[in-house]
Amino acid sequence: MPASSPKSARLIAAEVLNRLDPKQNYAGPILAELLPQTHERQRATDLVFGTIRNRSAIDRVIATFSGRPVQRIPIKLLNIIRLGAYELVYCPETPAYSIVNEAVESAKLISGEKQTDFVNAVLRQITRHITSRSAQLSQVDSPSTIPQTPLTGCEFDRDFLPDPKDSPADYLAAAFSLPKWLISEWLGEYGLEETRQTCFASNRRPSIYVRPNTLKITAQELAENFRRANIDHEMLPEVEMIRIKSPRDVTHLTGFAQGLFTVQDITASQAARLLQPQANWTILDLCAAPGAKTTQLAELTGDSAKIIATDIDSQRLERVKENIARLDVKSVSTFVYDQLFENSQFKILNSKFDAVLLDVPCSNTGVLARRVESRYRLKQNTIAELTQTQAQLLQKAAALVKPGGKICYSTCSIQKAENADLVRQFIAKNADFELQNEKLWLPSAERFDHDGGYVAIIRSK
Repeated sequence: MPASSPKSARLIAAEVLNRLDPKQNYAGPILAELLPQTHERQRATDLVFGTIRNRSAIDRVIATFSGRPVQRIPIKLLNIIRLGAYELVYCPETPAYSIVNEAVESAKLISGEKQTDFVNAVLRQITRHITSRSAQLSQVDSPSTIPQTPLTGCEFDRDFLPDPKDSPADYLAAAFSLPKWLISEWLGEYGLEETRQTCFASNRRPSIYVRPNTLKITAQELAENFRRANIDHEMLPEVEMIRIKSPRDVTHLTGFAQGLFTVQDITASQAARLLQPQANWTILDLCAAPGAKTTQLAELTGDSAKIIATDIDSQRLERVKENIARLDVKSVSTFVYDQLFENSQFKILNSKFDAVLLDVPCSNTGVLARRVESRYRLKQNTIAELTQTQAQLLQKAAALVKPGGKICYSTCSIQKAENADLVRQFIAKNADFELQNEKLWLPSAERFDHDGGYVAIIRSK
């Protein structure tokens, strides 16, 4: 029986969106299941995540210029139109006629011939109202233009966004498909310009960065391996990491199977660096999965520290074990959280550590570009619930660190309530601890783009 023909990236993306409820499940596993059916893996990936990141703005475009509320469009047709509108607005390098034609063909395959006229009409109507698919933001009217990058946007022939002068929060929420309450918090904390840049960073296509496994190879040697394999890359000497410039499946990169590197964002790599772990320390990684920071601790200590990694999710702890094995790390032992405190090796340490790495569950507001569903799940009361969990974990870490030892508290949030406020409340309640260092990174869409996050080093006196 002949093998079925490969599907287009658009058909794969449409199927992912049809099966996705961003409040209930995640696009990543669905996409991973379907990607083997297409030769256009990177394009399918970009279509899925780009559409999810910008869905609210896309729906506003569809409703405004088609005159049809999105709630009245059958979901399978709506997702085809969403994908087409995403490319029309955010992918100006792709010709408009090609986008519309592909969408019509997708509609024919998914919903039948009768629906193609509707899809064609909606996308052509949107196209007719676009005056420039790549306008300079400095020269166009904001209420008529959806930003694409800090410099460019898609300009329409009439205003359909809130006026940024009258209500910056309403405008940024609509233009970047983010919750208004979150934008309001950022405006109050960071001001208009930093909030605007954070919005761009929250909707960017995140770059892929790799951290060399210094137990096996230097950054310079890894870069040379990439050069010989014709992998387009760029060195970041200040953090000894490498950016992969052409998107691709990292598991197929030269050196991955041999454990020569780990994929990690620049900001995520900072926690272990700020801790400055030493080779003679005993270290507990209390929320270790998937293990990027755990293995980084081993690398920074020359694989000579005694590191215990645990996580409340036993399935995710398996990811830690896989990373340890791939990187050939010897100094890390993994334990299921529920069994950790009864383990004999743990008891030998007298339950006291030189350092506890505490990468707590958080709101993910620093990694919205990467964890695309988070913007649809976040509620104001979510933060309050999370801070209770974070405070409890910090108290747990405090009971496990020896006098003179350190807690490295980290989040991938940029909310003050989860970061500086929580740490100061902990210090106020625990006089035998002091704040040694802290740093907040807002996400960035600049050349060396990165996620947002926070790290505090808290020392036991």
